[in-house]
Amino acid sequence: MQTQRPAVVLLSGGLDSTTVLAIARHAGFELNAISFRYGQRHQHEITAAQHIARQAGVRRHVVVDIDLRQFGGSALTTDLAVPKHDSVDEIGPDIPVTYVPARNTVFLSFALAWAETLAARDIFIGVNALDYSGYPDCRPEFIAAFETLANLATKIGVQQQGIQIHAPLLHLTKAEIIERGRTLGVDYSLTTSCYDPSPTGLACGHCDACLLRQKGFAEIGLSDPARYAS
Repeated sequence: MQTQRPAVVLLSGGLDSTTVLAIARHAGFELNAISFRYGQRHQHEITAAQHIARQAGVRRHVVVDIDLRQFGGSALTTDLAVPKHDSVDEIGPDIPVTYVPARNTVFLSFALAWAETLAARDIFIGVNALDYSGYPDCRPEFIAAFETLANLATKIGVQQQGIQIHAPLLHLTKAEIIERGRTLGVDYSLTTSCYDPSPTGLACGHCDACLLRQKGFAEIGLSDPARYAS
């Protein structure tokens, strides 16, 4: 029996990362998922990630505890208000206050360290440069730069065939991401995207993440299975 090649998948419990997990599974990789409890106000995503990992047959799932609240600078890790809108058209072009400074750089660095211990040369991340909130660490240039860094900074990168950072959703719209996930059997009712959920995990329906998610489902004529407060 052929041994599956190990991969590390960043899994937040959201729509994008769950789709990426399904893509990695479909490609035949052994799944090793990593999630982060980093002081985010929407910690319900950790529970979602755990459910998704179990359903997907992930071999190992680790939840890393780091506290980015001590640095501040984001509405997701402080008491700053999460911006709310009535329409996705109201989302402006500026980098929003929900941007967490260097978050994807930090997350990918942890994933890279774990990949080395697993002898994994493949890391999957669900960043997207189309239907997204304008975060600088979701751009193609960032992914290419981190892949270069990974191959310069690690033993596995120097001595073996090199590390690849897979970002299969990079150039897809949210609607295209959902369509891809549906072909792979993703159950989006398990996922959570809201930046400011209620204490029981109900989505607010008005933050950037909720609006972009709703837009994606609407564009393909489907109802969003997420639970909303109103």
